[in-house]
Amino acid sequence: MSNSKYEAVPSEPPPYTAPVTGAPAKNPRPLPPLDLPALNMLKGKRVILASASPRRRQLLAQIGLTNIEIIPSTAPEDIPKESITPFEYVLQTATQKATHVYSKEINNETRGEPALIIAADTIVVSHMGEILEKPRNEREHIAMLTLLRNWPTHKVYTAVVAMTPLESAIAPGYAMETSVEETVVTFDKMVTDELILAYVKTREGADKAGGYGIQGIGSILIEKIEGTQDNVVGLPLRATLRCIEKAMTHDESVDGFENSLEVE
Repeated sequence: MSNSKYEAVPSEPPPYTAPVTGAPAKNPRPLPPLDLPALNMLKGKRVILASASPRRRQLLAQIGLTNIEIIPSTAPEDIPKESITPFEYVLQTATQKATHVYSKEINNETRGEPALIIAADTIVVSHMGEILEKPRNEREHIAMLTLLRNWPTHKVYTAVVAMTPLESAIAPGYAMETSVEETVVTFDKMVTDELILAYVKTREGADKAGGYGIQGIGSILIEKIEGTQDNVVGLPLRATLRCIEKAMTHDESVDGFENSLEVE
């Protein structure tokens, strides 16, 4: 015999995403950070992003690196593009950024040495292999986007460098892990000159390699991509996390063994 004062027991549990109470929380708690050994080792320590890009900072926050210092590299980016491949150029530029900030901060008597330095560089490469960086003025910005529209498929490369100092005095005194990610981007051939001009006027792409931001209004220029979108934004998270894990768990004993073999 049923009793009306008791509610019926549901036959199945509520969906995983269902709120615990009837009304959704007004201020939901942020998701907990990734519980990974390499990231846990960085808690309470100096982590430096050698870039002023707010997009890279936001992407790092997604994996739990929220308390990071922003110390952009001031080293001149004067690596000659003509004699090396775009892959080599972007990797050398990112490595130069990381080592420049490392040399400035490794003996910081006030804040102490950093536990990790992350640097990155992003370039857009046209169908002819020309490296397109940030447009210098409005005319160049329009010409850049028109080129990408007329020859719609291009490539975006982002190089990531993770550096951490070693406890031993073994040269060079740090562990470095690098990665270069490639994404193929296809512009929409139907993009009009009027749309290009209107987009340039927003200035969203003025500070971005290739002159567009795929994470913002610039997405209306894109037909499709092959690869990861965060690579086009400026920091491939999967590759970045892999570099961090390798750098933070670097086995110094292997370096010592290899150096002993070289001496012999």
